[in-house]
Amino acid sequence: MTGPEDGSPCVFVVDDDAAVRRAIALLLRSVGHRVEVFDSGRSFLDAFDPPRPGCLVLDLRMPGMSGLEVQQALLERGLRVPIVFVTAHGDVPNAVEAMQAGAVDFLQKPFREQDLLDRVHKALEIEAAGREETQDLAELNERLERLTPREREVMLRVVDGHANKVIAYDLEVSERTVEIHRSRVMAKMEAQSLAELVRMAVRLNN
Repeated sequence: MTGPEDGSPCVFVVDDDAAVRRAIALLLRSVGHRVEVFDSGRSFLDAFDPPRPGCLVLDLRMPGMSGLEVQQALLERGLRVPIVFVTAHGDVPNAVEAMQAGAVDFLQKPFREQDLLDRVHKALEIEAAGREETQDLAELNERLERLTPREREVMLRVVDGHANKVIAYDLEVSERTVEIHRSRVMAKMEAQSLAELVRMAVRLNN
């Protein structure tokens, strides 16, 4: 499955009921969403292209592979695709299991059209935020790779709040050497302040 050239997000609809698939797809397309439909969880998983942005509207109970099994398969691949579950057999235990595994929401058929649109909008916002965070972390890691081993040692001590004198003592170098390394760390990490460098380190550690 290849994504649109403009990188627009897509709503993937997975439901074994053809009438339901058509109705959901028509509703979503009526408000401008890109939509792709699948009649089973397996067909979706076989076609899904992880780099493509989007969210999933997923039927809970389907023959062959349930919605929860599809969700688990995605998690096993390391993919946290925002999911809105829809089902005619909604119950609290399944809803709790789905939400604990990261589902955005859980709707029982029949549902109001606006309720589904609201959940899909929320799911796409979550996906966009997660994608932005991933890109930001990738950029931070690229900056971190620019540091020499010694500069990393200095950075770790700086963000832990150690003074230059203490760092110099720990590393058995002069304070001037620490100052030079510290300046290079700030430049390579593109940090405008110590507080910003600390925030970067926290994000990288998380």
